[in-house]
Amino acid sequence: MQNISSNKTKENVMQAVFFLSASVSVIALVAICLFLLLRGIPAIAEIGFFKFIFNEKWAPVNTPASYGILSMIVGSVYVTAGAIIIGVPIGLMCAIFLAQFCPANIYNVLKSAVNLLAGIPSIIYGFFGMEIVVPFVREYFGGNGFSIMSASIILGIMILPTIISISESSIRAVPESYAEGSFGLGATKEETVFKVVVPAAKSGVLTSIILGIGRAVGETMAVVMVAGNSVMPLDRIELLKPIRTMTTNIVTEMSYASGLHESSLIATGVVLFVFVLILNTALSLIKSKSIRN
Repeated sequence: MQNISSNKTKENVMQAVFFLSASVSVIALVAICLFLLLRGIPAIAEIGFFKFIFNEKWAPVNTPASYGILSMIVGSVYVTAGAIIIGVPIGLMCAIFLAQFCPANIYNVLKSAVNLLAGIPSIIYGFFGMEIVVPFVREYFGGNGFSIMSASIILGIMILPTIISISESSIRAVPESYAEGSFGLGATKEETVFKVVVPAAKSGVLTSIILGIGRAVGETMAVVMVAGNSVMPLDRIELLKPIRTMTTNIVTEMSYASGLHESSLIATGVVLFVFVLILNTALSLIKSKSIRN
């Protein structure tokens, strides 16, 4: 009886520890949301919702000041879209290779390289972009190199580990019976992988894409170093011209901002938060729909 009572006590203690751990995560999320809303919403109300969201002129030190972030919203969308175009196909094909086609003698080397890629600090990616990507874009595509294209390339590389690791795990989790049934019907290895195994793993693949997009949208330091960090009018936004995203605007000006200027930067964080929330919700709905089908 004493052993049973002791085990019950240990179980209750561990349940309490797990509950507290989960509570910390929830409390942290609620605290972040409250901070953003309490500091950001009043600024949006003071500036005016439409003047803040749909005005492309950002000039907080002018008289009168202007706090429009439309060009930065568009810049964030462009850079994220470019990262998706570059990173998703490469990451998915790499995951398929590692899970289905990679020889055993080189798997550990490639897997270690992917894991190492995930651990590289953002500032190192920024240095790589400044010294390699920016001169490459300048030489072969034109412009000064600090551009949407350069930022998209760097972000496309940065989201690779997330997409590769999660997609590979999802592909490996598909039951062997799926492939065996496909082989039994006379399908080739390639047909089996691309028409049976990968579609069966689409839930995990879409999850990896969602997390990769979240990484791309929220990245700051590497983008600051390669994007040019210029607020461009909408009619001048081009692939080979500099751009400023919402995240880079916050980190660039927060050190000297005060008053309404500071509050407008926090409000930019609110818009970024909502932007990521809408994006993740849309992709989650697509994921749920694809699973049902």
